[in-house]
Amino acid sequence: MKHYHPTPAETGGILLPEGLLALAEEMARNTHEVWAAGRLAEGWTWGPVRDDALKQHPCLVPYDELPEEEKDYDRRTSQETLRLILSFGYEIRCPGEEL
Repeated sequence: MKHYHPTPAETGGILLPEGLLALAEEMARNTHEVWAAGRLAEGWTWGPVRDDALKQHPCLVPYDELPEEEKDYDRRTSQETLRLILSFGYEIRCPGEEL
């Protein structure tokens, strides 16, 4: 068995401004939509429990209907993506923010 030791970039010191937290939430919503569209395109449908053989998944619902723990998974992904971008030195400006 191969031993895998993940080494994500260190982004713990990067704080997201309030405006980027709103962006992160929209990114989380879109992440779910992209995932759901892909599943549906592969023939998956909603089911009360995940069943790979039947291609059913309980999260094939609109983002607002997801359990909070599922939303939090997408939020962590989007927030970490934004932190990584900032850690590389990129700047993200909120709409209406002065240059």
